Amino acid sequence: MAKVSRELVERSGVDVERLLDLLVRNAAAELTTYYYYTILRVNLIGLEGEGLKEIAEDARIEDRNHFEALVPRIYELGGKLPDSMVDFHNISACPPASLPKDPTDIRAMIKVLLEAERCAVRGYTEICNMTAGKDHRTYDLSLAILHEEIEHEAWFAEFLGEGPSGHSIRRSGVNSPYFGMFLGAR
Repeated sequence: MAKVSRELVERSGVDVERLLDLLVRNAAAELTTYYYYTILRVNLIGLEGEGLKEIAEDARIEDRNHFEALVPRIYELGGKLPDSMVDFHNISACPPASLPKDPTDIRAMIKVLLEAERCAVRGYTEICNMTAGKDHRTYDLSLAILHEEIEHEAWFAEFLGEGPSGHSIRRSGVNSPYFGMFLGAR
């Protein structure tokens, strides 16, 4: 644990225990979403599904990256992940992005993907609001993740015809452009 980091964050007025709870719950959401997106992606088949597969894959990989980037900050602040994967799953900040009852209903699948992204946007906005001007490292990390979650939301909302978002699909193979610095050399 980085004692000074925690001390400075506490001194700035942040409730570190509340922040750690949010970070762990959001890390759980990222890892479980990665898992559920894997199931959703394999079921994106047919003419409609194949067009969505690459976008779902980008979001899936980035959610894994988000998890990987959150873990060090949790431990730096003196937190830890639950010992049990079941417990970790069950404290997720977002509900499971489960496969719809009819896995051939692509519209229902897009709604699942969209709701998962909207939940993430709310979670990282809360963390950013809590840490702005007080905990620069957590704020920067959460803001970078928030940028990507907003892009994911825009992609899926456009598929549902909710209107243009102004976002573009990234070049194939470009993942986590907003917070690559938090992942180290990869």
